[in-house]
Formats: sequence, structure tokens, C-alpha cells
Amino acid sequence: MPKFVKIIVVFIVAGLIAFLPLRWLIAQVSPKPDNLGVANGRLQPCPESPNCVSTQATDELHAIEPIAYDGATAAAQQKLLAILQADPSYTLISNSPTYIHAEARTAVWQFVDDVEFTFDEAAGLIHFRSASRLGYGDAGANRQRLEAVRAAFQTAR
Repeated sequence: MPKFVKIIVVFIVAGLIAFLPLRWLIAQVSPKPDNLGVANGRLQPCPESPNCVSTQATDELHAIEPIAYDGATAAAQQKLLAILQADPSYTLISNSPTYIHAEARTAVWQFVDDVEFTFDEAAGLIHFRSASRLGYGDAGANRQRLEAVRAAFQTAR
């Protein structure tokens, strides 16, 4: 085997050896927050950091539009659950008739974001919040994730 191939293999193996414990460590230092859920019809506000979006936020940094739906809330919830369950990056944590909590993990580093949905039956809206557990910024990942959920919801039957 040529010397440069051996060097490349050594770097790949060393990278994997360093990478796997780091993924485990990230999972250990990002416990589930204890302030999730709906209180008085509202999801928790986003922190000051830019790694959160919410349909109930009023500032430009965190605000995002809710998902509109027609028909029964139960049908909208089943449609949303099907979208989340079809995506392997989501793990369903809790599900009630008016609230869904899922964890979304990034593909490589396994960073965890908490994604919450609540259904406003009177308005025909799904409000949601997505927030990173670690770090300050998220390079727009939470917004992109929820815009993808919105697009999937609007195109699903």
C-alpha cells in the first residue's frame, strides 16, 4: 500500500476515534429542558439567542408564521405526526390531542433541538417552537427545519 494511502487511512481512523466520543458527550450535556409545553395557551418564549424560532414570537429574529389547516384538528395532528415520523431526524417525545413534542437531531453531531407544536382549533392554526439545547447560534437550522415541515404539511394529503 502506498505511503499516502496509509496516511489517509490513519487520519480517517483517528477522526472516527475522536468523533464518536464527542457525539456521546454532546448527548450527555444537552438534557431535556424542564420548561417545555403550553402555559395559558402559549408556548415558552424564545431565549435572546438566535437559535430558536416561534410562531408566537413578535420580534423579527425569532418570529415565524404558523401553519394553517382546514377541517378537524385531529386530522391535522395525524397529518403532522405522519410527517414527523417519516423523518428519521425526529424522535416523538410526547403527543396529546393539542400538543406534540419531538426532538430533532442533526445528522452528523447529533445536536438536539426541541420542537413543539400546539393546535389552535378556533383559529385553525398550528403554532410551533423549535429551539436548540446547546450553543448560541444555529445557522438558521431551526427555521429551515420548520419551513420544511410547513411545506410537507401543505403538500401532504
